[in-house]
Amino acid sequence: MEERRPLLARSPRVFGRRWLVLIVFSCLGFLQGLVWNSWGPIQVSARAVYGFSPLDIALLVLWGPIGFLPCFFFMWMMDKKGLRVTVLLTMAFMVVGGGLRCVPVSDLSLRRRLIHAGQLMNGFAGPTAMNAGPFLSTTWFPPDERATATAIASMLNYLGGAGAFLIGPLVVPAPPNGTFSGLLSTDYIGSIKDRIEAVLYAEFGIIALVFVAVVAYFPARPPVPPSIAAASRRLSYRSSICKLLSNVRFLMIALAYAIPLGFYAGWFGVFDLILTPIHVNQVDAGWIGFWSTVGGCVVGIAVGRFADSFRGILKPILVLLFSGATLMATWFTLSFLGNITHLPLTTATLYTSCILLGVFINSSVPIFFEMFVETVYPVPEGITCGFVTFLSNVFAGVLLVFLTFYHTDFSWLNWCLTGSCLLSLFLILCFRESYDRLYLDVFISV
Repeated sequence: MEERRPLLARSPRVFGRRWLVLIVFSCLGFLQGLVWNSWGPIQVSARAVYGFSPLDIALLVLWGPIGFLPCFFFMWMMDKKGLRVTVLLTMAFMVVGGGLRCVPVSDLSLRRRLIHAGQLMNGFAGPTAMNAGPFLSTTWFPPDERATATAIASMLNYLGGAGAFLIGPLVVPAPPNGTFSGLLSTDYIGSIKDRIEAVLYAEFGIIALVFVAVVAYFPARPPVPPSIAAASRRLSYRSSICKLLSNVRFLMIALAYAIPLGFYAGWFGVFDLILTPIHVNQVDAGWIGFWSTVGGCVVGIAVGRFADSFRGILKPILVLLFSGATLMATWFTLSFLGNITHLPLTTATLYTSCILLGVFINSSVPIFFEMFVETVYPVPEGITCGFVTFLSNVFAGVLLVFLTFYHTDFSWLNWCLTGSCLLSLFLILCFRESYDRLYLDVFISV
């Protein structure tokens, strides 16, 4: 075991600037999620303007999971170099990616390649945006605020994805009746293109501003750690990976997170395509996606605060959330088989099942993260959460790879999501929880 941080020489102390650090990091996460989900909500318009195929739309979403391939490098950097260097590198990828999407070239083939490259660069920012939240909360926040900080840092990435469902369809008009470029006038296509490029330029400008803010102020850690756990010894990078791979309980709960969250991310990324066969336009699909994620973010932060107030009940919270997720996913899937199940597929049932499904699944993320860290402590938080988010993106990538081969019918995606929620609920029920980090802070510090 190597000592990764100095032992606490002074009493734990909390600094007010922790909230500023959390806000800046949350902006990073929001923008990364926003850029990742840019194209799915406006896929009809994008296909008309740039000549994207359904395969292109699926690939634009797939660049997110592919961007997780260097996840272990970011885990190593967070462990060795700290949060500031990691966040700076992450923001640099986002700036480059946002810039590539804005390069004004007239050749549509080249423009499509640049957009794909920009989405890949943004995908490289995913490992930090999605899994650094628990590391930040432990580094800056006291034990009674950790779950709340983890929830805010984690949920803002999902909120960015929801923002794309709102911004894209509201700013970019959809071609009438889903028609494509061959049936539209040049002026009409030009007006849609101007709207899309306005969104791209605006996103790039905001990313650049956040990058400047990170350069100006984003310290690696506070002068004095906020808790005993924040200053305690941690395992080395190699020892951490070995412990994660050899811990059966951790692998069980990691799969309970990775399979449904990965499948939901892939399903969510092509949500508009799933609803197209039942004649739901991209504006309605956008509102469904927006409210399902916003609801999940609000509930996730509330649940995180609840977990801070009543410690040691992470497993019961997860059981409750995934019971609801399984029920909603089943309802949504069976609604598509109305001629067999006689379940009505109306606007009200569609909104209700999708929004509640997103609420239950998305709000589980910070609770899972806290459970991971407690289960394998003293493995560093960045390594633990990096491992599980990488695994989640592997499953999302597998789902989207299958989508590139089976993209004429999307009903199988609904069945995959329902089955993954049921499997996760079973694994959570079988999991034996422990709270090693909480024990250190509550009992050792007394």
